[in-house]
Amino acid sequence: MAKHKNIMPRYFCIISVMAVVGISIIVKGGIIMFGERDYWQVVAKRFVTNNVSVPAVRGNILSADGQLMASSLPEYKIYMDFLAGCWKNDSQNNKIVDPKLVKEKNERITAHLDDISKGLHKLLPDRSAREFKAVIKKGMQKKSQYHQLYPDRISYTKYQEVKQLLQSYLGRQCGLTNQPFNQRKKPFGSLARRTLGEMFPSKDSAISGLELSFDSLLRGTPGLAHKQRVMNHDQLLIVDRQPEEGCDIISTIDVDMQDIAEKALRDKLKEINALWGTAVLMEVATGDVKAIVNLTRTGDSLYAEKDNWAVGAMMEPGSTFKTASIMVAMDDGYITPDYEVDTGNGVVPMHGGIMRDHNWHRGGYGKINVSRILEVSSNVGVSSIIDHFYHDNPQKYVDGLKRMSLDQPLHLQVPGEGKPKILGPKEKYFAGTTLPWMSIGYETMIPPINILTFYNAIANDGKMVRPRFVTKAVRDGSVVEEYPVEVINPKICSDTTLTWIHTILRRVVSQGLAKPAGSKQFSVSGKTGTAQVSQGSGGYKSGTVQYLVSFCGYFPSEHPKYSCIVSIRIPHGPASGGLMAGSVFSRIAERVYAKDLTLKLEDAIDSTSVVIPSVKDGDLNEAARVLAALDIKNSRSADSGDASVTWGKVKHEPDGVTLQPHKLSKGLVPNVKGMGAKDAVYLLEQAGLKVSLEGIGHVYQQSLPPGSRAVKGRSITLKLRN
Repeated sequence: MAKHKNIMPRYFCIISVMAVVGISIIVKGGIIMFGERDYWQVVAKRFVTNNVSVPAVRGNILSADGQLMASSLPEYKIYMDFLAGCWKNDSQNNKIVDPKLVKEKNERITAHLDDISKGLHKLLPDRSAREFKAVIKKGMQKKSQYHQLYPDRISYTKYQEVKQLLQSYLGRQCGLTNQPFNQRKKPFGSLARRTLGEMFPSKDSAISGLELSFDSLLRGTPGLAHKQRVMNHDQLLIVDRQPEEGCDIISTIDVDMQDIAEKALRDKLKEINALWGTAVLMEVATGDVKAIVNLTRTGDSLYAEKDNWAVGAMMEPGSTFKTASIMVAMDDGYITPDYEVDTGNGVVPMHGGIMRDHNWHRGGYGKINVSRILEVSSNVGVSSIIDHFYHDNPQKYVDGLKRMSLDQPLHLQVPGEGKPKILGPKEKYFAGTTLPWMSIGYETMIPPINILTFYNAIANDGKMVRPRFVTKAVRDGSVVEEYPVEVINPKICSDTTLTWIHTILRRVVSQGLAKPAGSKQFSVSGKTGTAQVSQGSGGYKSGTVQYLVSFCGYFPSEHPKYSCIVSIRIPHGPASGGLMAGSVFSRIAERVYAKDLTLKLEDAIDSTSVVIPSVKDGDLNEAARVLAALDIKNSRSADSGDASVTWGKVKHEPDGVTLQPHKLSKGLVPNVKGMGAKDAVYLLEQAGLKVSLEGIGHVYQQSLPPGSRAVKGRSITLKLRN
């Protein structure tokens, strides 16, 4: 009890002291908030803010030929300071608001409010003049120093126009301020959008693609600054350390090839109402990805770049995988292209399952060799070979696939890649049917770009190179980082296997199911693929199956320059890798071939044939000079020294060109059928006629008959066609 009596006075003493301190704090706070408010506001305005981050300008992403594909452009949110120009110094040289100046400024704004509002509406038409008027009135009433004038960002040009408008009515101290942003722009719109990547719109932060992979280089180094009031000016930003601009990234994308690939794929997706599709074009020697398209259906006949299917889609590759299975068996010495398999009627029982060829209902293919098995994409043929030679040792087959690096991730320069999944015999779910079904592209999960890398290695004499999206990073013309060609596997198979598979893949296109992927201008090699994709618990029952159709190959066959894969997901059958994906491949290949003049002429033609160009009727001396330069046999001498014009007809022979002179009759309309526009117009104008042209190419029709009298000044119409 004695101790309790001693404690209580101490307790009340402590409580009293704390209460006095608390009341003192509240009183002092009230004095600062109300009694000394103006003084502390001035102090705050003079306060120096240190370590303000100055953002660096983000680097550009350029195409392989230097075209701008992604760049940062300044955008601004605009605000108004209704106290700008309304400050004065008091007796203690502190800066305070002058009510008189505020009143004068508000009167000036009010006098021109209608004109300012109409002018802002004209510059920013999505807001009415009435809305601008209300915003400005509200800012004046609040005497706001940071009043938002317009909710959206505007360009630098538009900002300057708004500033000029306000200054024309309110003078230089109109009070317009801004908050700058660097907005990422893509000059080519959606072209390669998913690969280039996206940025969060409100901050300098990458979401996907090359923007994310190379963010540290593109971002640059921010600078440091401090804010301080200087004399009678508003607070100024004084930069202590200048920001370092981000590097420019040089990508491997070719804008023209990207446009070609996107147009070809989009047209086919619309035609067959596909769910999604991807196409990747790669340079054989370097692995440079020249075009990559990923289109997903977003509406009726509408497709957009959303998901990176080429890199991340984990799908059963289907029949494009048969090439790998056959190569493993060839490399292990079990088969040659002449090895025969009896596929019977196209239906074979295998370990409790049924293996079928696509033509089983027509009686199958019977006894065929390995070359023909790939040409017609026989499921029974491939699975019978692999099951026969590897059933007792499936690990040897899996080791063969791994020997060709088919199980390895590619470690690409873009994020989101899938890792190939190839089952081994010791793994869960490896059953008796796994080996034969794996051999034809089921029960394995491989992204399209991995399949393309494999076929690219076949085209590249067995050397597998890593797909490359960026070649270097540069700043101010100097290379900061370089990304050389990387070899994944120097030799995926023996030279003998490679020679055999080159011949077979060429025959698959020229004589097999992949004919739609071919071209009349050059030879193509490759393999089709059609895989069923099970949906939900329905398995592969009718009505629940989707299909992945694909074609993967390279061109020209003799000296491969480019490899390409096209994969398309369709919601229902019938499905055909050749007709659907192969036709897209053909369109891409032909247009890329036409664009790329560095491809060798001998790849496009039969080396034993004589190439005779199309020669139009007209000036035979000029034709003879060109034919002589091309070393093509013709009936006139190009070096006769005859500078006069000799008109005539051209006759094409199997091994040359015959040039037949034709004498023109003065005063008569000449026969210009078969001539080009240049020669035809020259001849007719020489005869005094006025010429008009319709079409392009050579003349196939003239309105005035040849041999009729040529009346000077008379009109003649020529129709041309190719």
